[in-house]
Amino acid sequence: MARAFFSWQRLATTLLMLLALFSSSIEARDLRLATTTSTDNSGLLRAILPQFEQARGIKVQVISVGTGKALKLAENGDVDVVLVHARSAEDAFVTAGHGINRRDVMYNDFVLVGPPSDPAAIRGGSDVLQAMRRIAGSGTRFVSRGDDSGTEQMERSYWRQLGITTAGEPWHVAAGLGMGEVLTMAGEMQAYTLADRATFATYRARTGLEILLQGDRRMFNPYGVIAVNPKKYPEINFSDAMALIEWLTSPDGRAAIKAFRPQGEQLFFVAADRRGS
Repeated sequence: MARAFFSWQRLATTLLMLLALFSSSIEARDLRLATTTSTDNSGLLRAILPQFEQARGIKVQVISVGTGKALKLAENGDVDVVLVHARSAEDAFVTAGHGINRRDVMYNDFVLVGPPSDPAAIRGGSDVLQAMRRIAGSGTRFVSRGDDSGTEQMERSYWRQLGITTAGEPWHVAAGLGMGEVLTMAGEMQAYTLADRATFATYRARTGLEILLQGDRRMFNPYGVIAVNPKKYPEINFSDAMALIEWLTSPDGRAAIKAFRPQGEQLFFVAADRRGS
């Protein structure tokens, strides 16, 4: 009887070990994607990723943060692939050896939004720098992402070009939040903010804010996808990272991006079909 008990115990232990190994292999197939909040807040990823997951037979774990944080996660080997929008930071990331196989995926643009009353009188202008100067000069509140996102990096570039220091200024509010939360906050404060068009379109109805300036070529907003360098982190899921990169830039992926039109409005436009950069 004792011998039979120990045989069953060994069998149970073996089964548990096999189950654990099986579970680990399933988890190992998950692909960790760090991406900017705009691709998540806008609903784009929820619309297109299921097509990739079904075709590839894997699960994509989406980590939605600012571009700076996404690149840091990738630099530390905590994710397998990034989809972000800050070209100079992306190039530095690749040059430093943290990522490889960067490709252009899509683009949209930034918009300056604010309350309908427009206290800084920027409505209808075509020069984003002039509008930012007017906002600063009026002392009207401006809510910044404050999270090293691609959006905040673009905003900081405007202030640098103008020679305006925002640190410590009461009118400049660094939120440290994602784009959707910043838009909500700006709506509550009746303040201005810089937003990507896709997230603003998603949050417009609930904020009461309006697009007051758009169309300046300096507000162009391109997105790129980069695989984490497997030579630096051999344990990353490089094969599925490359599968996602290939899919996003394939006819199927491009068609999925083009088809994403909430309320009939196209929010992202596919980049020219140039593989590699």
